Amino acid sequence: MTDNLEPDLTATTESTDESFQTRANTIVRAADHGMPLQLSNITIRYGGDKGGAEPVTVVEDFNLTLHAGEMHCVAGRSGSGKTSILTVGAGLTLPTSGRVLWEGDSLEKMGDDEIADRRRALIGYVDQGGALIDGMSALENVLLPAVPDGEVEQRTEMAKDLLDLVGLGRRMRHRPAQLSGGERQRVAIARALILGTRVLVVDEPTASLDRTSANRIISILKDTTSDGIAVLVASHDHELVRLSDTLTELN
Repeated sequence: MTDNLEPDLTATTESTDESFQTRANTIVRAADHGMPLQLSNITIRYGGDKGGAEPVTVVEDFNLTLHAGEMHCVAGRSGSGKTSILTVGAGLTLPTSGRVLWEGDSLEKMGDDEIADRRRALIGYVDQGGALIDGMSALENVLLPAVPDGEVEQRTEMAKDLLDLVGLGRRMRHRPAQLSGGERQRVAIARALILGTRVLVVDEPTASLDRTSANRIISILKDTTSDGIAVLVASHDHELVRLSDTLTELN
């Protein structure tokens, strides 16, 4: 079931007829696709290919249209399929059946290389815990997605701006072991935004965090939507659920 929720947190941006400059130093144009992610009749099954075992259906006939500047939360008990929906939406795995559309284009018509290229341009994915590289500073972790394209130098100022945005500008030289769990999660969010992301996909961002750290993460996610970025988040955090624009509850 999907419900509309009334968010309490608001943020402002300066706009023009053509585009506006976001705090993350990225550009969101008025002509950008208003529905960057759509999931249509998604079914996800695992197993059943060996030894005659029956496949297990974790998600069946799931539908979602995610609009630019909207945060949608997928909530539910452990094992209900939240992470599976996120990885399918991010193009990391393919559904058993159904269609995934990025800015109106179906992934089933794309090869693996095109999916990977489109994902880099469109999707920022943050898994549980953030998965930072231990031997790298916070700044180096944020810049990691820019390495394959040789754009580290060009994006360094943007990376610093992003760390400022998530409240870690003074800790950009710190390594993950020197950061708290909430700080590591904030670095991971900054890293997911470095390539001009239009859809931020975040799995259980407040799990295992204290309430103060969790609320800061939620505030950052809400601020991100004010920059025109769509956010798809899986969580059972009641505060995050309350502040999402729309909600799907899985059984």
